[in-house]
Amino acid sequence: MPIKDTKETPISYDINLPYDTGNGGISAKAKHSKYAQYFPTWDKVWFDPLPPFEYDDPALRVGDTSLPGLLTEGVKVTHIQPILGSVVEGVQLGRLSDAAKDELAYLISTRKVVVFPDQDLIDAGPDRQEEFMRYFGKPNYQPVSGSIKGHPAFHVIHRDGNKGEIDRFLQQRTTTTLWHQDVSYEIQPPGYVLLGILQGPDVGGDTIFAAADAAYKRLSPRFRSLLDNLEAVHSSTKMINHVRATGGLVRKDPVDTVHPLVRVHPVTGERCLFLNGEFITHFEGLKDPEAKVLMDFLLHHIITGHDFQARIKWSPRALVMFDNRSTIHSASVDYFDDEQGAQPRHVFRLCAMAEKPIPVHEFRE
Repeated sequence: MPIKDTKETPISYDINLPYDTGNGGISAKAKHSKYAQYFPTWDKVWFDPLPPFEYDDPALRVGDTSLPGLLTEGVKVTHIQPILGSVVEGVQLGRLSDAAKDELAYLISTRKVVVFPDQDLIDAGPDRQEEFMRYFGKPNYQPVSGSIKGHPAFHVIHRDGNKGEIDRFLQQRTTTTLWHQDVSYEIQPPGYVLLGILQGPDVGGDTIFAAADAAYKRLSPRFRSLLDNLEAVHSSTKMINHVRATGGLVRKDPVDTVHPLVRVHPVTGERCLFLNGEFITHFEGLKDPEAKVLMDFLLHHIITGHDFQARIKWSPRALVMFDNRSTIHSASVDYFDDEQGAQPRHVFRLCAMAEKPIPVHEFRE
């Protein structure tokens, strides 16, 4: 069940956690949407922890890095920023061969964020979308958020009004942005992630990405050598406790995992900051004041690094795929006013779980 919108509801630290503003959070007008099947539901199912598994990254099967099976004649590639982000036109993801999917994984690994406008896969339904993403890794089942009925791998954000929830959030927060890497608390977090837009505002609602490898490289060699040997504890406890305190549905026990602060990308070999403003609770071996100074500095470094960021502007039926290992991102809830609340925005996410993060000292070229 979704979180109830009452005065007693604690203020969430994350604007994208489940919410409800009466009528299931869905207006009468929105219920006539062609994507009504994707409205969030809270099925009472339970998931045990994902057992360890061997991950075979499809990008590592690519021999010809010109990607001839994906970037065929007539395909147009436009870069958003020099080091990350590309828009690819003339490709339909739902029609790719397995070899082309391998090349797609390589393109995502190297460009980090890739936008595919006007995709037939948006209208192909959740079964086809899940099947497509299973090629890139095992599905992640969401512990608390709204999903599609019968399809718990979908993380669904449907915002339509939600004025009380937004007002309450901004009573204690100065911004809706929250920089994170998706479900980083899992032992084997996602590698490739798919976002799909079903409905969005005419202006606003962008998603901003930062390159975690470029952010690492901008630091001094001496500081990098310190970070290379640090580990952080990523935890879903805070999120799950919040949902339980507000009467929401929980599908998994909390997970606490120790990950390297700097991970090595298995495809590019680049060192990437593995940072999360949402799930990191502390750094192993550091006192709380030390950890706070370090966390504040690194997040400020990423947030202000506009020269290694890409801002994704959504268009109808667009799909975005990104590398969760080499990027950190934030949504921007800027499409609301004081009178009406948020304009309708309806997005789904599917994650493909990948390798256990590789620390610097274990990487072999």
